[in-house]
Amino acid sequence: MEKYAWVAKLKPGKKEEYIYRHDHIWPEMKEVLKQAGICNYSIWINGDTIFGYYECEKGAEFAAKVQAESPVVDRWNEYMKDVMEMVMDPVTKAQPHLEQVFYLK
Repeated sequence: MEKYAWVAKLKPGKKEEYIYRHDHIWPEMKEVLKQAGICNYSIWINGDTIFGYYECEKGAEFAAKVQAESPVVDRWNEYMKDVMEMVMDPVTKAQPHLEQVFYLK
């Protein structure tokens, strides 16, 4: 199982709205994430930094491909533009992958 982590920036004054949108995430968005093999997905906020982590049951490349091809993900990304800033990887069209430098099992 591959691990995947990403960071983004929260726009000023948008923390409560960001949380609200994730408390009310669209069922079809959850379904795409599951189809992509994404599990154990969590998002954290520290100041204006958003940190996301998930595990990819079918590999990170597969997860990125499913998300990149999904019109639901495109709509979600558009919906979130006013509350956060995230630079997407131009090749995978997914969040830029963070390099893991430590893991304690």
